[in-house]
Amino acid sequence: MQKKKIYIEIQIPSQVRRRLAKKIELWSELPVKWGKEDNLHLSVSFVGYVDESVTPEICAKVSEAVENLESFDLELNRISLSPDVNDPRLVVLSGEPSAELGKLHATVQEALGMKTEQYKQFSPKITLGKIRKEKWEQFIEKPLIDEKVQIIVPVDYVSVMESKGGGAEYISLEDCPLG
Repeated sequence: MQKKKIYIEIQIPSQVRRRLAKKIELWSELPVKWGKEDNLHLSVSFVGYVDESVTPEICAKVSEAVENLESFDLELNRISLSPDVNDPRLVVLSGEPSAELGKLHATVQEALGMKTEQYKQFSPKITLGKIRKEKWEQFIEKPLIDEKVQIIVPVDYVSVMESKGGGAEYISLEDCPLG
């Protein structure tokens, strides 16, 4: 049986992805492996490597779990280095903590029988790129990425996604609408 790498994700609207791709172009000369525009997403939960045969069950459980949750908006407001400006691994778009996102995360985790961490608030993060550490370390004066933005992402559904090629490609298996 073939295993699939499964995530539960919030899809980013195409106009927001285009806007982020234009921002990324400003830093294209930096040693960062930038995410492809079509792959920009916000992970709610990493399910893991699962047998292909159980993906329909995962889709059904997630769909049923989120149907009673209300749609909400996420506010994303900063592009920065993460987790630490002095030792960055990623370039991320992040936002203010969200109680609704925390509830969505906990609901999905519980529905799938995963260990649930109680988040009163859950901060949204979208990985825009991964730092190429060796080349980054060669800079005498390290680049700084820290820009305020204002992006609203409507959350009307979550997607059960399969990651292929080490995260080079994401395929939606099912969209699960919120109530």
